[in-house]
Amino acid sequence: MHFQSILNEVYTEVLAMNLDGKVSESIPELSKINPSKFGIHLTTLEGGNFGIGDSNERFSIQSVSKTLTLAMAFSKLGEKVWERVDVEPSGDPFNSLVQLEYEKGIPRNPFINAGAIVIADMIVTLYENPKEDFLDFLRAISGSDTINYNPRVAQSEKDTGFRNRALANFLKSFGNIENDVDEVLDFYFHQCSVEMSCKELAQAFYFFANAGKTKEGNQILTESQTKRLNAIMQTCGFYDESGEFTYKVGLPGKSGIGGGIVALFPKEFIIATWNPRLNEKGNSELGMHALELFTTKTGMSIF
Repeated sequence: MHFQSILNEVYTEVLAMNLDGKVSESIPELSKINPSKFGIHLTTLEGGNFGIGDSNERFSIQSVSKTLTLAMAFSKLGEKVWERVDVEPSGDPFNSLVQLEYEKGIPRNPFINAGAIVIADMIVTLYENPKEDFLDFLRAISGSDTINYNPRVAQSEKDTGFRNRALANFLKSFGNIENDVDEVLDFYFHQCSVEMSCKELAQAFYFFANAGKTKEGNQILTESQTKRLNAIMQTCGFYDESGEFTYKVGLPGKSGIGGGIVALFPKEFIIATWNPRLNEKGNSELGMHALELFTTKTGMSIF
C-alpha cells in the first residue's frame, strides 16, 4: 500500500475542510500554540515511516501520556490496578466530579482525569524518582533521548488546575490516593506537559501494536495485557466521544487537549496526528477527520 500518497491525500483534503475548532484555553500556555500546525506520521511494524506537515515538531502530549503511565503501572502491578480504577466508558466530561461521588471514589476508567490521577499515585508509589523514571521510559520506547517536560506548561497546569486539585482531594477522602496530594499532582502535571512529535509518539506506541514488544524486542507488557489496554483505548480513549471515534475511525487510540491523537492497528501500524484546534469534546478536529479519511481510504480498521 502506498502510505505516503494516502497521507498526502488526507492532509490536502483535511486542510480544505471548513472547520471551526479552537485551541484549548483551559491551560493558558497551550493557548499560545499556532492553530495552523498540522502533522501526520505513520509507522508500520515492517519498519516503514511516512510523514507529512509538522510531524517532526514537538507539542504537549497532555492526556496521550495517560496511556503510557497506565502501561508503566500495569507492567508492575498487573490486575491489581483495577482494584482502584474501573475500565468502563464514562459518558461524562473528562474532569467530572459528579460521577466520582456516585461511584465512591473509584474512577470510571484510567483515562478520565480522576482515573489518571489514581494511576499517577501508583507511579509515585512504585518508582523512587517518578518524573525521571517516566522520562527514561519515554526515551527508551521512542528511541529519542531528548524528550523532556515543558516546565512552562507544567507550571501553567499547576496554576490553573483547580478542578484536578479538587479531584485529587476528593479521591484522597475516599482513600484512593496513598501519597501526598501535592506530590501526586506535581507528577501528573509534569506527565501531561511532556513534549513529543507525531513521529516520536508513533514510535512510542509501537509496543501496543506489537503484542507488547518494542521495535528493539523489549517486552513492556504481556500479549494479554496489551490486548486489555488496547481495548480500553478503543472504548475510553476519547472521553465521551469514544463511541464516535470507534464508529468513524475504528481503531484504538488516545487523544489529548494539546491536539495530539495516536491510533493503532495491531500487527500493522501506528499513526499519530497533531493539530491544536479542538472540537467541543476536547479532541483535535483535524486529527479526527484525518484518521477517519485514512481508515476509509485504506480500508484498514479493526472492524
